[in-house]
Amino acid sequence: MSGHDDGRGAEERLVSGDAASPEEEVIEAALRPKQLDDFIGQDRVREQLSLVLHSALRRGRTPDHVLLSGGPGLGKTTLAMIIAAELGRPLRISSGPAIERAGDLAAILSTLSEGEVLFLDEIHRMARPAEEMLYMAMEDFRVDVVVGKGPGATAIPLDIAPFTLVGATTRAGMLPGPLRDRFGFVAHMDFYGPAELEVIVQRSARLLDVRIDDDAAAEVAGRSRGTPRIANRLLRRVRDFAEVRTGGEVTRDSARAALKLYEVDERGLDRLDRAVLGSLLRKFGGGPVGLSTLAVSVGEEPETVEVVAEPFLVRQGLLARTPRGRIATPAAWAHLGLTAPPTAPLAGALFDLDEPGTGTD
Repeated sequence: MSGHDDGRGAEERLVSGDAASPEEEVIEAALRPKQLDDFIGQDRVREQLSLVLHSALRRGRTPDHVLLSGGPGLGKTTLAMIIAAELGRPLRISSGPAIERAGDLAAILSTLSEGEVLFLDEIHRMARPAEEMLYMAMEDFRVDVVVGKGPGATAIPLDIAPFTLVGATTRAGMLPGPLRDRFGFVAHMDFYGPAELEVIVQRSARLLDVRIDDDAAAEVAGRSRGTPRIANRLLRRVRDFAEVRTGGEVTRDSARAALKLYEVDERGLDRLDRAVLGSLLRKFGGGPVGLSTLAVSVGEEPETVEVVAEPFLVRQGLLARTPRGRIATPAAWAHLGLTAPPTAPLAGALFDLDEPGTGTD
């Protein structure tokens, strides 16, 4: 899980990159590759990480600390597990939100064994006192434990075993510079291409004992928003549909019928995405319109529209965020089968207006 709140209703979306439930996390664990060679996609990150790990193993040294950034569901946790497996070391898992005080972090660090891998998910959400303690731990493998309070408090230095920190974040921009600079290897994980996702769907289908043909795997991959977690989730839904409605084997027709039932269209847009886009086009002529007005028009909170729906629509080139408000692109009109009125914003103007700004009311 990403660990952050994506707004009301985000966890209920079939196309959300966040893990939806503990049950889904158990299924994900069974589908995760265990070795770097089995990890699909992220070729550059995989090759660079392989060099970092194997070089450290040859020298008999603890590898540099690793920072992985990217959207939820792209494989950051999987890579952390693979790093520990490749090093032959145990893995300790925690998260930034779970570390509320420096003492919480000290308790974890003081019990690490030599060479152990510590994975901190959503590391940017760690409490500031713990973050400052982590600086020293990462550089010098030492922490200062404060005993007592007030003027009589004393700091007792405590050596800790050399370890490798793997930090993961969905919001790299929120990570403080001093913390980011202490990572020896920093990697950004990109969204996956359809061909890579098709391979992932076929692999997961084998592990889940799902009969699926190549066309159906391509159909699922094409609607997975570039995210393996979503691809695996859609695979399970089309499997359920095929088992109940079509005898068990997933074909392209059954996959399309299942995804239509679950309201995931051919570009991966779901009900919320289409509601936002449809309101922007039909009620506001393609914009510009402020965030709050747009959110009210679809019956959602502004945070839900901004954090949950907009990033994918922007990435798909269907919506642009400008200082004057949200604007639909010509591709948005085409996707919903509508004709843009003469007053609709021109495509060329989008790039001139696409500057940082919320366009809120």
